[in-house]
Amino acid sequence: QVQLVESGGGLVQPGGSLRLSCAASGSFFSIADMGWYRQAAGSQRELVASINSGGRTTYADSVKGLFTISRDNAKNTVYLQMNSLKPEDTAVYYCNAHWVVLGGRYDYWGQGTQVTVSS
Repeated sequence: QVQLVESGGGLVQPGGSLRLSCAASGSFFSIADMGWYRQAAGSQRELVASINSGGRTTYADSVKGLFTISRDNAKNTVYLQMNSLKPEDTAVYYCNAHWVVLGGRYDYWGQGTQVTVSS
């Protein structure tokens, strides 16, 4: 059974930092592409950052140079380090894992963790 459990969200002042973690259960992690998405109230879910199984990363333009995604395959965990946070970063952040095996695509989501940036 695949489970993704996010943690690390909370309330932070503008300019502050948070590190989100997503712990994965199951034996898929090393072959999975992992991503962090966010959804603000009244908005669509958007990709924030991704890291593929080979470690290549991509970022939304709005977070380039501010956020860093990383993974630890030994711990089955993906991280999102968020620096210089702004009120517009307020959202529920979701972890995603997906991979393709024998032509079948597997796609899983965590339950989300709230990040609120406010003074």
